[in-house]
Amino acid sequence: MIHAINEVEVSYRHEIPPTFWKKINSSGDAAKVLYDHWNPDTIGLNECFKVLLLNNANKAKGIYQISQGGITGTLVDIRILFAVLLKTLAVSAIICHNHPSGTLKPSATDKEITKKIHEASKLFDIKILDHIILAPDGSYFSFSDTGILF
Repeated sequence: MIHAINEVEVSYRHEIPPTFWKKINSSGDAAKVLYDHWNPDTIGLNECFKVLLLNNANKAKGIYQISQGGITGTLVDIRILFAVLLKTLAVSAIICHNHPSGTLKPSATDKEITKKIHEASKLFDIKILDHIILAPDGSYFSFSDTGILF
């Protein structure tokens, strides 16, 4: 009996040359890039979790939406997050989600998932540089700037 096996293809394509990628020097740079790529019609409606993928020079390779949830939360499957990080050969990343309420204080769940992702990243030698929470008005909270990035 012959068993059918699916072929797996792993790919990452970029159309913008690295010389044009935005260099991220601060949490403000990251927040601006993320906010500019967020749908302004939904940032105040429901939570989404995204990752900003960076190369070794802290240049933005791209942004990927990991999940979209409800008014007060979204689930983050870290297996999907790390599949994206590994597939794109990201050296580091900045994770981000929005708070539709505009409240920038991280919840216990926000802190817990950040710690879980940070710990997992060590296994793959990928640096999680920050976790940013965005508000609909463009303001943000940085785990790194406040010293609570694990």
